Amino acid sequence: MTASTSTLSTIPVARSTPTEHLARGSFWTRIAAELTEAIGSGIYPPGQRLPSEHALAEQFGVNRHTIRRSLASLCSQGLVRITQGSGTYVEVFAVDLVLGKRTRHQQGLAQAGLRGSLVVLHAQTVRATAALAKALQVSARSPLLALHVMGEAEGQPLHLSERYFPLPRFAGLATVVRETGSITAGFAAHGVADYTRRESRITAELPSPEVAAQLRQPAARPVLLVESLNVDLEGNPIEWARAWFAGDRVKLTIDHNDH
Repeated sequence: MTASTSTLSTIPVARSTPTEHLARGSFWTRIAAELTEAIGSGIYPPGQRLPSEHALAEQFGVNRHTIRRSLASLCSQGLVRITQGSGTYVEVFAVDLVLGKRTRHQQGLAQAGLRGSLVVLHAQTVRATAALAKALQVSARSPLLALHVMGEAEGQPLHLSERYFPLPRFAGLATVVRETGSITAGFAAHGVADYTRRESRITAELPSPEVAAQLRQPAARPVLLVESLNVDLEGNPIEWARAWFAGDRVKLTIDHNDH
């Protein structure tokens, strides 16, 4: 949402004295400081687009080059991101998610003081490829439940994932996840009271246009790709997943404690 003129008026306008006019080369730092204060006070919340360079130049009574330098300073501090052809946006600060032996989306968000859930975008039955069959310890071409899921927090997309589950064991899992927003609840409804993560593999890559669009980020910005395998308490594989995490919104912490 673009800030309105009334919102702009809430930011104190710096007035230059003759001395400051002579030292106008440092004026951009004062504008950057005032914009930083506006962001910190919530005038411009995370994800909101700042006024245009032209609007800010008029507001502060300077040329666009000065505004451009101020915004570049905010960008270097990680406070905003500049998207060519779109505008300047307040960064959505990273959520610290823990990848441990027992990784749970909602629990991880709760620990960060946030609310969120998993949203099923698509569900279908597929045949296991050789790689999926090996990971899930099923026969090649065996039926699998495939879920395409969005993990979100406070209305912001954090990750997009493809998840695969053996059939017929988890035939009704999609329905439960749609109702609860929780994979854990889906497992519990199918007799899996607890489960652990056997492995996680993390790499960085550029997202496809589709993934970038779903995560609401530029395709030129890298994402964190996490491939993981979950097993039940008997050690039987129950889920293989590939998840793309928005690199500017998520910090992943590996927890080596056995809990």
